[in-house]
Amino acid sequence: MNAIELEEREFRLDDARDPLRTIRGRVTLPPRASGARSGWVLALHGFKGFMDWGFYPELARRLAASGIALVRFNFSGSGVGEHAGVFSEERAFFENRPSRELEDVERVRAWLDSGAVPEIDPARRALLGHSMGAGIGLLHAAQRGDYRALVLWASVATFRRFPPEVEALWRRQGYVEIPNLRTKEVHRLGLGWLEDMERNSSALDVPAACRRLSAPALFLHGDQDEAVPLAEGRALFEACPPGRARLEILAGANHTFWAAHPLQGVPPALARVFRETTAFLERGLE
Repeated sequence: MNAIELEEREFRLDDARDPLRTIRGRVTLPPRASGARSGWVLALHGFKGFMDWGFYPELARRLAASGIALVRFNFSGSGVGEHAGVFSEERAFFENRPSRELEDVERVRAWLDSGAVPEIDPARRALLGHSMGAGIGLLHAAQRGDYRALVLWASVATFRRFPPEVEALWRRQGYVEIPNLRTKEVHRLGLGWLEDMERNSSALDVPAACRRLSAPALFLHGDQDEAVPLAEGRALFEACPPGRARLEILAGANHTFWAAHPLQGVPPALARVFRETTAFLERGLE
């Protein structure tokens, strides 16, 4: 896999109105064959994640081996700045909210739709998301209606993930503390996230988005997921139009399919996720 010649191209999208809305991303292109343009996948990372976390670089290599390009980026409110994987933008994280992440996806799509990457076929597009990114991806895909395939890893069914007593504290102090187990840091998420979920509950309704999907969808979820219970994946699958989706349950797999950052080898659960994902995308992007 490592012997494949890949071209990786970085991009940056600034917002002149708001310096906290910078998007940094990367396009991984497969080896070029006879000038043909490749199908491509837009990947959305999860909460406290980033575009180079754990499994994403290996996913890019495996998709490239199948002739598929991968476009991935850090959400502007991820907290990760200039240096890969380094949480350096506390204010951007503090002000993040689901609606902003949806806007970020649209900004990247607008950039891609402009022809910024001429090596990809604009019509052969798919979307992949993990966890929170999968929930955002489902909302975006339902609104767009132009993706050929959707792959959702351990998708959330709701962005409202805190018990009432935590929400009450959140309102009183204006923020909630978010521990980062990878870095051992504690970050603050502002009240805007909670207010966004309340003000825009219909627009942020993930199961409702599933009911509007037009593209085939593959849900992959571990039955030992400690962060997003399998029940959420089942609910999303059942909300999809009949025959539109497939749910694969991975016995013994946790939220990241036992991947860690940095990735040290490919655990069996993740290997299956890669196989299922690649096969599904190959068919969808033919």
